[in-house]
Amino acid sequence: MASIDEAVAPRTPRSRSRVRGGLVTVGTVLALLAAMGLTVLGLGSADNAVANYDASSWLWSAARSELARVNGVTARVDTRMEVPAARRHPMQVTQTDRLLVLRDLNTGQISALDLATLQITATTPTTPGLGVSVALHEDAAFVVDAVQGVVRQLDPRSLAPVGEPVRYPPGITGGAFDGEGRLWVAVPAEGTVSAITPAVLPSEAADSPVGSPRVQTYDVAEASHELVVSTLDDGVAVLDRTAGALVTVVAGTTRRTALASTLTGPGILPVRTSGPVVPVTVPGQRQVHAIGDGGEVRSFTVPGDGDRLGPAVAWAGRFYCADEAAGTVYAFDATGQLTDTIRGRWGGPLELEVRENYLFINAPEAATARVVDDSHQVREVDKYANDVLGGDPPPEPPPPPPPPKKPQVSKPGAPRNVTAAAGDARARVSWRPAAANGAEIIRYVVEGAGQRLEVGANQRSVEVTELTNGETYRFSVHAVNAKGAGPARSSNPVTPTAEVPDAPTEVTAEARADGTVVVSWPEANGQGNTIARYAVSATSAGTNAPVGEATGTELVVKAGELEYGTQYAFTVVSVNDKGAASQASPVSNTVVPFTVPGEPLELRAGTVADQPGTVAVQWSPAVANGRPVTGYVVEVGDKRSEVTDTRATVGGLGDGQNVTVRVRAVNEAGEGAEATTTARTVAAPRVTVTGSSATATAATVAFTVDAGGGEASCTLSRSGQPAKSGPCSSITMSGLAPGTGYTFTVTATNAAGSGTATRAQQTDALYGIATCNNGDSGAEATYCDRDRDGRNGNEIFSVARQDNDRQVGWAKPGTRLKALCKQRGEEVYAYIYNNEKRSTWWVQVDYSGRNYIPWAWLNLEGGDDINVLPTC
Repeated sequence: MASIDEAVAPRTPRSRSRVRGGLVTVGTVLALLAAMGLTVLGLGSADNAVANYDASSWLWSAARSELARVNGVTARVDTRMEVPAARRHPMQVTQTDRLLVLRDLNTGQISALDLATLQITATTPTTPGLGVSVALHEDAAFVVDAVQGVVRQLDPRSLAPVGEPVRYPPGITGGAFDGEGRLWVAVPAEGTVSAITPAVLPSEAADSPVGSPRVQTYDVAEASHELVVSTLDDGVAVLDRTAGALVTVVAGTTRRTALASTLTGPGILPVRTSGPVVPVTVPGQRQVHAIGDGGEVRSFTVPGDGDRLGPAVAWAGRFYCADEAAGTVYAFDATGQLTDTIRGRWGGPLELEVRENYLFINAPEAATARVVDDSHQVREVDKYANDVLGGDPPPEPPPPPPPPKKPQVSKPGAPRNVTAAAGDARARVSWRPAAANGAEIIRYVVEGAGQRLEVGANQRSVEVTELTNGETYRFSVHAVNAKGAGPARSSNPVTPTAEVPDAPTEVTAEARADGTVVVSWPEANGQGNTIARYAVSATSAGTNAPVGEATGTELVVKAGELEYGTQYAFTVVSVNDKGAASQASPVSNTVVPFTVPGEPLELRAGTVADQPGTVAVQWSPAVANGRPVTGYVVEVGDKRSEVTDTRATVGGLGDGQNVTVRVRAVNEAGEGAEATTTARTVAAPRVTVTGSSATATAATVAFTVDAGGGEASCTLSRSGQPAKSGPCSSITMSGLAPGTGYTFTVTATNAAGSGTATRAQQTDALYGIATCNNGDSGAEATYCDRDRDGRNGNEIFSVARQDNDRQVGWAKPGTRLKALCKQRGEEVYAYIYNNEKRSTWWVQVDYSGRNYIPWAWLNLEGGDDINVLPTC
């Protein structure tokens, strides 16, 4: 049954059969800052800002650091807005028809935007990293600090606090609105879920005092179970991953569906579920289990390999499930049959959100998105449409690598470092993770003192109550995964006692640049006994687990022990020399572990073809490791530069120089590991002649060109004549003299210079046919048969005129004569004997030496073109 606490802050915890310790009362202070400047791009500037909001959604583009408003009806972008200094940052986008709230996970800054004016109305800081989220519904907004367990209502326009915050034990989960405007939060420490109804804003009730949110609390699981939340149209669905059950709270009624025999691994839920069917996705098994409102279960398998599945999203009678590794979204009908496969060159995370009667599929790292209407028509969206930034959009990310081979799967190993500390009629049992052995751990089971407790896989500590002081107990812990229960490991023996020490009065945490976190506290009061050690636990969103013990008042959590970029807070338990333990201390401040960035990914370097001594370098962003990457150090040979983009062009190098390229990312902690590759600047071309050929009047030179990484242009030349351009494979030069030897030079030129090669080639000799064809009758019928006195065809002279004294011979018709050159002379008319040919040109031929025949009587081979012959 639900219990209702009207306007209670802090929230009064429910009475539980298991002691859970005191509530933490650390607030989140939200101070207004100067609004950050956003630039509106393309269509839809402030004058058009009040245009159609319906069926639209704002989508984030990390590569461009901008938001695009996508109209679901047209599948087009109508407004783009740049967010300064957020390139490659993960961004949480929450929106209504009139308001847009952004949270930059790298910086923690929250910004509120009024869509009626496209103006930033307020900004406020939060702790960077995962752990704080923003929820927005109509005119209500909440900031959920999951680590500290604080839920604060804000005025979404001014970001000013409204009423008192609602406080829970640290490590809550959820924080999204249902369709009726209630915010739902799960409390794993209590096994409960709460519905928070927003208080009325002061502007809406100016004459009334500002109230606080109303809270309704429901039992959904045993304490310390791992809980996942999805809000519904009217209520909430809570997946108890520890027990394997789905609990729905609809209209105040709680329904539990047992799934222990169905779920073969830890399941996940979408943030919001539309309709009566809740899809539970098990990424490790690539299965989706659709749970109806009557408890019926329909299961189906998602094609492919790997475990990078996002939660299936219910939409218009179908289920859409994103496989980020494959860059694919699979669509299934209500029976589990695959109906569509939506592919894109996306790379990176895929975000699916149902909004305004459309499903929006966004890849923040890519230039495109998809819109799916309620008839399941899929349309592509160009998020960079109407580009006003200049230049081409960034290249599409490379296709995702093939999924890794499936590991060998077996039962989990035994938990490590199982310890127990006694309290007053209770004991706290904690342990380090067991080896999962290829299948994600579902839960841990703690046994002892006649009790059997199931604990969420992300909790790893539990308090066992109802013990007898003075009696000694020992506890065992084992892990469970899809393959079954692993071996148990026993704790040290403990004896509960009323003589327990105090907890430290305060705890302070500091994240250091080397990846460690230093947790410190003042010495606790042992109440007459000596404090032997302190046990430290870390809390993040939905998680509470031990991180170590110390005999002094400080613990250094090793680098890599905690996830970089995730928010953590810490509690400390004092343990005295008799093994008795205190309650947990107040929770510490929140910190985000960080260290230097990872190695830049997919480093590529290449020759810049049109710039000498220059290489172009490009890479994918490095893993930030808890602090934003502020820039990159690029070293190419002996040249060093610093850039903020993921590309650089470095010049000033030698031509044809081989260089080593090194790139390191920089964040608050310093320079990270370097990625290396090699590159070569453009070199002057090298030409190799592979052959040549000639006709009587032209020569062709064939060659290959090593362009040196550049783009070469090629010419063919001979001494004293203009060069001829052509393709860098072969060039033909015409207008040559027949039977003449030439030396040709091939020149290839690029940005770095020129390369040459030479080739000697002689043109072929040109021949002509002495032509005289008899007429039809009379003397004409025998005119060409022989040489005769007077003029006759085919007579050859030593000069370019018909001079009997200078005649050297006569060529029988059809004689093939080698033509050497041409010479102007006496005009000769061949009449009918050679097609009325008339010319003053004479051709020097090889006939008894170098002598002349009228061109009128000599038909040159290859078209009888006198112009191909040089002048004698």
